[in-house]
Amino acid sequence: MSLLVAEHVSRSFGQGPERVEVLRDVNLELGRGEFVLLMGPSGSGKSTLLAVLSGLARPDGGKVVVLGQDLWAMTEKQRERFRLKHCGFIFQGYNLFPSLSASEQLEMVLRWGEGAGAGEASRRVADMLAELGLAEKRHLRPGQLSGGEKQRVAVARALVKNPELCFADEPTSALDWMAGKQVVNMLRQTTHRHNTLMFVVAHDTRLIPYADRVFHLEDGQLIEAPRLGHPAGDAPS
Repeated sequence: MSLLVAEHVSRSFGQGPERVEVLRDVNLELGRGEFVLLMGPSGSGKSTLLAVLSGLARPDGGKVVVLGQDLWAMTEKQRERFRLKHCGFIFQGYNLFPSLSASEQLEMVLRWGEGAGAGEASRRVADMLAELGLAEKRHLRPGQLSGGEKQRVAVARALVKNPELCFADEPTSALDWMAGKQVVNMLRQTTHRHNTLMFVVAHDTRLIPYADRVFHLEDGQLIEAPRLGHPAGDAPS
């Protein structure tokens, strides 16, 4: 059974002769445990499609069904609760609170987002930071972390609530390739370990070997590239 289904999705910007159709009759079907990479030229609508699929931007037409629920038939409050419960988000700018430690960035998600108790939140945060190699950095604030470490904290924050879906918009663009490779390999491994749907927008072709499925968006059209040859559980060499 598919986790996310998009049917005949369209989205445009502007009016009259200035109108630009960035998404044209987009159809998509994605399942659990898939690391999905969306590529395309700058300005092609990749981030717009991510926003439509995750309930952040309303399409002009079509529907998006996630976990069997029509995302755009919900009220704004229902969508907000749905995202909070089922979705994680990772952005290129980290979006970390400068005054909070790595542990506190994650604890806030569990305490205020889920209503988890202090003991449960502390345990889950410690487990997630350890899983992502950040156990020794848990007391440090963003200003004391490298770019790669900050992005790993951002990844940990998105994944600590065990979301069914995780959306990542250019998660490696602010990093050098060595740090970026660590982050994307970590995302891939986490996808398969937790059976999460990972939807990644990127322009760097070096990420292609890490993906289970690759889509290209250009002139509003979504095209899937041929299936990659590596087994789903194996990291690229």
